[in-house]
Amino acid sequence: MQAVVATTYGSPDVLHIDEVAKPTPDDDEVLIRVRATIVGPPDSAAREGTPFIIRFFSGLRRPNAVPGDVFAGEIEAIGRNVVRFAPGDAVFGTAAPGSGAHAEYLCLPEDGAIATMPSNLDYSEAAAICDGGLTAIEFLNAHAHVQPGDSILVNGASGSVGTAAVQLAREFGATVTGVCSTNNVELVQSLGADTVLDYTRTDFTTTGETYDVIFDAVGKRSYSACKDSLDAGGRYLTTVPSVGILLQMVWTRLVGDKRALFAATGLASTRTKRANLRTLRNLAEEGSLRPVIDREYPLDDIADAHRYVDTGHKAGSVVVTVEA
Repeated sequence: MQAVVATTYGSPDVLHIDEVAKPTPDDDEVLIRVRATIVGPPDSAAREGTPFIIRFFSGLRRPNAVPGDVFAGEIEAIGRNVVRFAPGDAVFGTAAPGSGAHAEYLCLPEDGAIATMPSNLDYSEAAAICDGGLTAIEFLNAHAHVQPGDSILVNGASGSVGTAAVQLAREFGATVTGVCSTNNVELVQSLGADTVLDYTRTDFTTTGETYDVIFDAVGKRSYSACKDSLDAGGRYLTTVPSVGILLQMVWTRLVGDKRALFAATGLASTRTKRANLRTLRNLAEEGSLRPVIDREYPLDDIADAHRYVDTGHKAGSVVVTVEA
């Protein structure tokens, strides 16, 4: 089968397509024919091997596995003990904290983070829903505990996590403020944000407005910069790990009633991920959650997909299609 491989860490130029062995499912595994996958900032970080801690999972000196975790496709074959899926089932999900989705085929355990696709979406759309949706729903539910009537500000509201967070927070009954660039104001408004701030014109930390939750979906504003914009008991969340946020998590648990939070959502249990996938599927089928796709690239152009993501200007998801 064809798959993305790299023999060293570095720029998108290290990526190329090669023939690798097609996996065979074990007794408790399914073989998925990947039809669409995603390139996002985590894939760029994994390609570069930065921060260095990534290399303890992907290889100290060079990548040791096919990259990519989000997928949408169909079950091609099943192990003899599999009962949840059958050949031909359309599915979506994630291999995280593992990888392997940037390929024609992927094997995963039957009880992995896999669910039947939304019936009203195609493969690219399903992959896009999974992309930011799994991260956003875990942050909003398990860590921010968003409740009806809460006020939430989403910084980076036009990205893959941000577009999902705006829609999910609205669905959970929160009042939503989105922060994005000028070009994406209309997009964020169309997703249901009650207020949209153009960060090129307005710094939300200086408006005097306060929020129950500030979700920095792009890791651009620190807890220190945001804490005065939090209500009493407010929660600040970021998707980007750093020494600073880890220290602030400890400090805010000991002092005051505001909290700084980071979570590696890819490390959530597979049971949690499956439940979240089912919620995303149901919301998509109801029309309450729609995918946002910026661009699509064929697998052969995986390096170009990385180059575009590396610009930092994508809106929603960058999808990579995997043809038969």
